[in-house]
Amino acid sequence: HADHKEWINKIAFYKDEVKVMRNRLAEVAGKYTDHDVQAMVEHFQNQFLIQRNNIDELKHRMHENLKRIENQVKESSGFISQSSAAENVELYDQYLTEEKIVNEVRQEFNRFASKWM
Repeated sequence: HADHKEWINKIAFYKDEVKVMRNRLAEVAGKYTDHDVQAMVEHFQNQFLIQRNNIDELKHRMHENLKRIENQVKESSGFISQSSAAENVELYDQYLTEEKIVNEVRQEFNRFASKWM
């Protein structure tokens, strides 16, 4: 339960961070009409959209898994099914992957933004 809450909180933080980067990107897009800059703006717009969707989907799956585990624990005196435990491990792996991707996108965007802001 505590793990899920931590993951969900971090996922919410990453979603907020993507929103902040989108706002900064809008500033760059408004200042520069150069084709190369606009191509990078489009690249980051796509990346931010993809990551926001991935975060929303992962958060939804985490909530579903948490509810399923809570119900199983109540109904079976503290035990959960092997499939729920396996899904929990899979979700954690997806969370780590999403965390890595958001960090990579952030680093790439910060390099771009520092050059053009």
